[in-house]
Amino acid sequence: MTTAGQPLDHPAAIDAADDAAFMRLALEEARAAALAGEVPVGAVIVRDGKVIATGRNAPITGHDPTAHAEIAALRSAAQQLGNYRLDGCTLYVTLEPCAMCAGAMLHARLARVAYGAADSKTGAAGSVLDLFAQRQINHQTQVQGGVLAGECADVLQAFFKSRRSEARTANQPLREDALRTPDKRFDNLPGYPWSPNYVSDLPSLAGLRMHYLDEGPREAPVTWLCLHGNPAWSYLYRKMIPVFTAAGHRVVAPDLIGFGRSDKPKKDTAHAFAWHRQVLLELIEALDLGRVNLVVQDWGGLLGLTLPMAAPGRYQGLLVMNTMLATGDEPLSPGFVAWREMCAAKPEFDIARLFARGNPQMTDAECAAYMAPFPDRGYRAATRAFPPMVPEAASDDGAAISREARQFWQTAWRGRSLMAIGAQDPVLGTSVMEALRAQIAGCPAPLVLPDAGHFVQEHGEAIAHEALVRLGDTPAP
Repeated sequence: MTTAGQPLDHPAAIDAADDAAFMRLALEEARAAALAGEVPVGAVIVRDGKVIATGRNAPITGHDPTAHAEIAALRSAAQQLGNYRLDGCTLYVTLEPCAMCAGAMLHARLARVAYGAADSKTGAAGSVLDLFAQRQINHQTQVQGGVLAGECADVLQAFFKSRRSEARTANQPLREDALRTPDKRFDNLPGYPWSPNYVSDLPSLAGLRMHYLDEGPREAPVTWLCLHGNPAWSYLYRKMIPVFTAAGHRVVAPDLIGFGRSDKPKKDTAHAFAWHRQVLLELIEALDLGRVNLVVQDWGGLLGLTLPMAAPGRYQGLLVMNTMLATGDEPLSPGFVAWREMCAAKPEFDIARLFARGNPQMTDAECAAYMAPFPDRGYRAATRAFPPMVPEAASDDGAAISREARQFWQTAWRGRSLMAIGAQDPVLGTSVMEALRAQIAGCPAPLVLPDAGHFVQEHGEAIAHEALVRLGDTPAP
């Protein structure tokens, strides 16, 4: 479709092959927007046969309703030329412009606009209305529609198909043998503003719904995979996530089944070491995580330290905090044995009080947030099951794979490592962590936080900043 306007302000002939080539560059911008979670629309501006500016959709990332691909490209081109009037320029955009963008293009005095897919809902170049055809406006811009329309539409359709699939997953029916914490329990938690993501089609989940945070650009140079322990959930990493994302990195923080916003089997016996490990392996595969810095603590380490040997090429760094490998051929620490005995005696212990006792700097609201996933005892099968699930004998579930992991860390690990220790931890404190450090090849002297306890992430900003220095620029192996 073409809307005729005034002749172009430059004499260069319009060539269909050139249009296609420049539109493909706009498609690259659209795909980059999709990777960042934005509606995939991309734009480029060309003058005298050369690209002078690019833009992609970013309203969500920038919290800016005007951050359309065309607006970004117009701003960039104006800065490049030192003039808000873009005489002689052609703007290529993968989707028909909306009224806002069409108005901006006319104000910019663009010579020509070429777009890909038509927009039957908001298109202002002929689909809903045609601002470019208004002869009362004192500048006329030539419009060419349908350039690589099929390819541009395919990118959009694939994006929205994926979004619909995610929505179906979010509405996944609840299994009869599980519970799902009401969403309202997670409203307005202090320091936890992120939107939930869910997956339920992993083979090992068998229809259970698993929650994970996924923040930062998908194409980031580093992905921090943050694994929590018992009785915590992804809320534990709320002080570290902003540090990593501010550096332009990606953070993935799942809630183990039974914790956080993930589904909660009703029976304690539903939980097993090998099963939880397999779920994590499948999640990593499904998200195709690479350039991973593994971040672990407590059960996040018991499970997480066994993951990299399954796909070493995905991992480049390790941040390990107050955890252990339970191999079954070495005795459990006295502190852990005491913790397990307390859990057996008081299986419905007050989680908020536990955090308050070890973290006097936390507010009452922060401590209470750790109880949000557990409205009553029926939701707490995992918190009851995990303490006795730690392998103690050589034949226990998880012991053999943990011994293999110990061998991997001792002899095969080639990435960088950082150990952070909460010195006040009575369960997995300094002596346990120093023993673990001896099992990790190349692990330097630890970062010791004298005032931190078992949940060392509650002092997480300092750890995250140090991790960026030591691990953030780690090259992929």
